[in-house]
Amino acid sequence: MKYAPYDSPTWGSDVMAEVVRGLGYKYVSLNPGSSFRGLHDSLVNYCGNDVEMIECPHEKIAVALAHGYAKASGEPMAVILHDLVGLLHGTMGVYYAYLDRVPVMIMGGSGPFVQDHRRPNIDWIHSANVQGEAVRAYTKWDHEPRSINSVPSIMARAHRVAVSEPAGPVYVALDAGLQESELDHPVDLSGLSKLSKVPSSVGPDPEVLKALAVKLCEASRPILIVGHAGRDPKAFYQLIELAEQVGIGVIDTGIRLSFPNQHPLESTDSGALEKTDCLFFLDVKDMGKATQKLESITRTVVSRIPSDATILDLGFNDLGLSSWSEDYAELLPVDIQVTADTAVALPMLLEMCKNLVSSDSSEVAKRREAYKAELTEMHNAIWEKWREEANASRSMSPVSTSRLASEVWEVVRDFDWVLTANTVAHWAKRIWDFNKPYRHPGVHLGTATQIGISLGVALAHKGTGRLVVDLQPDGDLMFDAGALWVAAKYELPLLVVMFNNRAYYNDWEHQERLAKQRGTPKERANIGMEIDGPAPDFAALARSFSWWAEGPITDPNLVQDAVRRAAEWVTSTGKPALVDVICQPK
Repeated sequence: MKYAPYDSPTWGSDVMAEVVRGLGYKYVSLNPGSSFRGLHDSLVNYCGNDVEMIECPHEKIAVALAHGYAKASGEPMAVILHDLVGLLHGTMGVYYAYLDRVPVMIMGGSGPFVQDHRRPNIDWIHSANVQGEAVRAYTKWDHEPRSINSVPSIMARAHRVAVSEPAGPVYVALDAGLQESELDHPVDLSGLSKLSKVPSSVGPDPEVLKALAVKLCEASRPILIVGHAGRDPKAFYQLIELAEQVGIGVIDTGIRLSFPNQHPLESTDSGALEKTDCLFFLDVKDMGKATQKLESITRTVVSRIPSDATILDLGFNDLGLSSWSEDYAELLPVDIQVTADTAVALPMLLEMCKNLVSSDSSEVAKRREAYKAELTEMHNAIWEKWREEANASRSMSPVSTSRLASEVWEVVRDFDWVLTANTVAHWAKRIWDFNKPYRHPGVHLGTATQIGISLGVALAHKGTGRLVVDLQPDGDLMFDAGALWVAAKYELPLLVVMFNNRAYYNDWEHQERLAKQRGTPKERANIGMEIDGPAPDFAALARSFSWWAEGPITDPNLVQDAVRRAAEWVTSTGKPALVDVICQPK
């Protein structure tokens, strides 16, 4: 119900709330806090909850939810964090949004800055000289307005900075004193739309882009590695056309879904990389992960790129690098490097390549077709290998990872589906058909990131009729079990299938490797690693938050029917469901 007790801003927080609404934010996630009680009241009452409030059990979940929403919708979401302590609780979520290049508008209550307005003790221990310093190393920008008149321009700038590519989180501390001060003059908000207008994207140097296109089209065995380009849904189809026109093998890193996994030119793990004469990175921040072979126990890294291969790069390169986090990874030598937003540069490159290919001699045209046929053969071979691996473990109980992915796929393929974050050790990408850009907003970022991001993805797709699927690791949910309440509270169309190996197995596996190297007992690798004795009952946990839930299931033959019942519940009611499946360690 909308409720507006007054027609024009009366309090400082009314202005702040009006700006949030004027910037076009649809949702704001938060865990309640007194430092933004004024803003809270104004959002609920002055703005009539037009910017819908999403209550969360923890600040990290509030940020992660906004993170997932932005990835899935392409639109930024707002978050409010309670003064200094709430900000510190949310820092993990902020850092992951920064790593994932996701626009999140984070606001926080602070102060009051005027010290004689502070409550004894509590306002002092929850305040900092510069509150944004806590996240300055991993946000794109932060600020704290000192007057109510400066609020519109500062928040508009924060919005512009957040959504300008390369995108990322921003932080604006809103002084409690300003929030709770009664206005003694009108604040002009008429210029907000112009102040918040996002600048045009960064375009490429046309001559250097042309040189890159020539090198790419001259290559005999080109391979494309793609990273964040899929943040623009059009890139999904542009890359299909580019690959088919030029004859390029494509390796999709999964940072965003950028290329259909079952396309015959998709070349992940096929061996094509090791044979390339031209490697093209497209909006890739970490060039090493997809191109290096790691011997984990010795930390030895060996490049898989042929030494004589030409290296091309199109993306943001050194723009937006942090002087604190080394998330940019190792710098590789590159022959041609074009700095540009791929949303601008990719269609330009496609047209250049089409023109170049149109003048191919018959010999070059035959060479392209022969290479595409070879890539297709390699693609089919690796998919056949994956099928054989999956069949070999099909009867295992507890359920093998590949069988879990397969049984869930047999259900969700009958729906218009979205996979939130985890691909269960890549098996979903080896079995499912990712044939549309919205099928997957991108991979998770590690333990304690997934359930929060999944909530945001489900919120973004609420009302679309799509079935949102979360293949949920048990260790991740143990960090944030209270997050399940959010899905029930806001009736999110989320199907959670537990990838439950009753362990923090990624680290367990490291201990097994060390045991092998050092001759220590492998059977002791479970100490400090297992999530067992007692084993959490995730279905009971979900039911306690009013979810439909079933499990735990250890028999692989029972998984599909249980998932189908859960999927039908979600699609018929719009409410969440969970199926707990006990799986093999990996």
